[in-house]
Amino acid sequence: MMIDVELHGGGGSVALLIPRSDTGRAWIEDNLPHDAPRWGDGVAVEARYVAQIIDGMLGDGLAVE
Repeated sequence: MMIDVELHGGGGSVALLIPRSDTGRAWIEDNLPHDAPRWGDGVAVEARYVAQIIDGMLGDGLAVE
Protein backbone atom coordinates (compact mmCIF):
# COMPACT_ATOMS: atom_id res chain seq x y z
CA MET A 1 0.00 0.00 0.00
CA MET A 2 1.35 3.40 -0.94
CA ILE A 3 1.57 6.01 1.82
CA ASP A 4 0.14 9.42 0.91
CA VAL A 5 1.29 11.34 3.99
CA GLU A 6 3.88 10.49 6.61
CA LEU A 7 3.44 11.82 10.16
CA HIS A 8 6.46 12.62 12.34
CA GLY A 9 6.51 13.83 15.91
CA GLY A 10 2.83 13.52 16.75
CA GLY A 11 3.63 13.25 20.46
CA GLY A 12 5.34 16.62 20.89
CA SER A 13 4.13 20.17 20.52
CA VAL A 14 4.61 20.21 16.73
CA ALA A 15 4.09 17.47 14.17
CA LEU A 16 5.44 17.30 10.66
CA LEU A 17 3.23 16.09 7.80
CA ILE A 18 5.28 15.00 4.80
CA PRO A 19 3.46 14.24 1.54
CA ARG A 20 4.68 11.01 -0.10
CA SER A 21 2.37 10.98 -3.12
CA ASP A 22 0.77 13.43 -5.51
CA THR A 23 -2.52 12.80 -3.72
CA GLY A 24 -0.96 13.71 -0.38
CA ARG A 25 0.59 16.88 -1.81
CA ALA A 26 -2.70 17.93 -3.37
CA TRP A 27 -4.64 17.30 -0.15
CA ILE A 28 -2.21 19.40 1.87
CA GLU A 29 -2.33 22.23 -0.69
CA ASP A 30 -6.15 22.15 -0.80
CA ASN A 31 -6.82 21.78 2.93
CA LEU A 32 -4.05 23.40 4.97
CA PRO A 33 -3.31 27.12 5.12
CA HIS A 34 -0.85 28.27 2.46
CA ASP A 35 1.09 30.19 5.09
CA ALA A 36 1.56 27.10 7.31
CA PRO A 37 5.23 26.73 8.29
CA ARG A 38 7.21 24.47 5.94
CA TRP A 39 10.10 22.27 6.97
CA GLY A 40 11.73 20.76 3.91
CA ASP A 41 8.97 18.94 2.03
CA GLY A 42 6.73 18.83 5.08
CA VAL A 43 4.27 21.11 6.82
CA ALA A 44 4.61 21.84 10.54
CA VAL A 45 1.34 21.57 12.45
CA GLU A 46 0.58 22.26 16.11
CA ALA A 47 -0.07 19.00 17.93
CA ARG A 48 -3.55 20.11 19.00
CA TYR A 49 -4.67 20.08 15.33
CA VAL A 50 -3.04 16.84 14.19
CA ALA A 51 -5.93 14.49 15.07
CA GLN A 52 -8.48 16.59 13.14
CA ILE A 53 -6.19 16.85 10.12
CA ILE A 54 -5.46 13.11 10.09
CA ASP A 55 -9.18 12.35 10.45
CA GLY A 56 -9.83 14.54 7.40
CA MET A 57 -7.11 12.79 5.41
CA LEU A 58 -8.39 9.34 6.32
CA GLY A 59 -11.97 10.40 5.60
CA ASP A 60 -10.85 11.43 2.11
CA GLY A 61 -9.24 8.04 1.55
CA LEU A 62 -5.58 8.92 2.07
CA ALA A 63 -3.14 6.46 3.61
CA VAL A 64 -1.30 8.02 6.55
CA GLU A 65 1.57 6.43 8.44
